[in-house]
Amino acid sequence: MKKFIHEIMKNFSKLPYVLVLVFATLLPFDAMAQSKAVPFTAKKAVYLEVGGSSGVYAFNYSKIFHQKGKLKLNASAGFSILIRETTNSKTYWLPAIPLELTALYGKSNHHLEMGFGVIPYLDAVSLLDSETLDFKDKVVFDTGIPLRIGYRYQKPEGGFFFRVGYTPFFSTPIGVRENWVFTPFFAGVSFGKSF
Repeated sequence: MKKFIHEIMKNFSKLPYVLVLVFATLLPFDAMAQSKAVPFTAKKAVYLEVGGSSGVYAFNYSKIFHQKGKLKLNASAGFSILIRETTNSKTYWLPAIPLELTALYGKSNHHLEMGFGVIPYLDAVSLLDSETLDFKDKVVFDTGIPLRIGYRYQKPEGGFFFRVGYTPFFSTPIGVRENWVFTPFFAGVSFGKSF
C-alpha cells in the first residue's frame, strides 16, 4: 500500500508544472488586460469531444444556464457508441452518455473551465465460468466520474468553440469492479460551434 501511495504522490508532484505550462501557452496576455466581462448571447454549443469527460469520444450539446460577471455555469450531455470485442470474438456496440457540469471563469473569449461529470455506459466483459471453465460474455452497466480543469475558447456572440482539459477520472465499483479505480493521467480536446 505504501508503494502505491508513493507512486500516486510521485505522479501528482509533476501536475502543477504541467498545468502552469498549459495555461501559460494557451491564455493570451491581451485577455488579461480587459476590464469588464462580456455577457454571453450565444449560450449553446454543439461539439465533438475526443478523450476527456467522454472517455473515448462523444457528440455533445452544452448550455450556459447562469452567468454573472466573469463566472458562467454550464451543463452538457453527450452520446457515443463504444465498440468492444470479447474473447469469444463477439462484437458489441455499447452506448455511453457523458454528463457534465462546469464553471467557466473569464471575461470574453478565454476561460478557465473546471467541473465534474458522470459517464453511465454499458461494457462487455468475458467472465470465466467456474463450472465449465469457459468464458461467457456479459454486458454490464458501469459508470465513471471525470473531473475537469482546462481552457475553453468560446466567443460571447457565438462561432468557433474549442476546449482542452486535464480530465482525471474515477471508475466506480459497479459492474464487475469491486473497488474504486483512479486514473490520474487523462486529457481531452473538443471542437465545435457555439450559437
